[in-house]
Amino acid sequence: MTRPGSTVRRPVEQVSVADEGVKRRTRGDVLAAEEPLEIRVVRGEDTRGGALDEVATPVSVTMRTPGADFELAAGFLYGEGVIGGGEAISSIRYCTTGEQQYNIVHVVLSPGAAFDPASLQRNFYQTSSCGVCGKASIEAVMGPACARVDSGLVVSPDVIVSLPDKLRAAQTVFERTGGLHAAGLFTPYGKLLRAREDVGRHNAMDKLVGASLLEREPPWGQRIVMVSGRLSFELVQKAARAGAAVLAGVSAPSSLAVELAEAAGMTLCGFVRGGRFNVYTGGGRIGTERAPATPW
Repeated sequence: MTRPGSTVRRPVEQVSVADEGVKRRTRGDVLAAEEPLEIRVVRGEDTRGGALDEVATPVSVTMRTPGADFELAAGFLYGEGVIGGGEAISSIRYCTTGEQQYNIVHVVLSPGAAFDPASLQRNFYQTSSCGVCGKASIEAVMGPACARVDSGLVVSPDVIVSLPDKLRAAQTVFERTGGLHAAGLFTPYGKLLRAREDVGRHNAMDKLVGASLLEREPPWGQRIVMVSGRLSFELVQKAARAGAAVLAGVSAPSSLAVELAEAAGMTLCGFVRGGRFNVYTGGGRIGTERAPATPW
């Protein structure tokens, strides 16, 4: 099987309307790829006998843009509280058999790592946030797996307003397709450390979190997270789980996202565009002076 890429080419019919009439022409276009990814968990002690498919526990299927699949799997499992950190993962590998081999990943847990499949069973309540459709309350989301953010970070306002352009410049696939969300991790002085793209906003965040986990980086108490769209409940939950002190987005937050950010002790900034933004929670981390001349 050919490994899927992040984009595909398709013929499109372009229609334009002008005073002289309607014009139609066929041309090639680049689309953001969307493929399913099944995440399976394998206990470390179970890998000695039999194929991984025989001992793996399926935990989730998500529609994603191929690329950074191992980061996505790690970030998802951490965000859901299935694992406590990067040290719980022994290895991640693609399935090696069948037609969907590059759309299935096996996350092999380290020996002794706790794994409770029952923790993934959700009570499904109707909600507008597709990434958290089983979370019945803020208390359930916070829980023992998501401690309050404890950070004395202070960020200059001009750093916040600079983030959208920096994140946009890093969106290489969006530049070609116009169809992806993005999440970026920044230093307190606005230096972009990494960015991830995906058709799903929560997948982009999972990839960003997973990259830090696999690199064994510390929690994000001295980091700013910037997202390209609205600030949904699940994005706040995932950022809070990673210990982010500041989460910013170019669009609006939902009411439940604001409530969760407040409960998590996180600074939440929305409508970051055109040199201005709104602070919904944690305003004490937003300074009153311009950033120093030191670059980072």
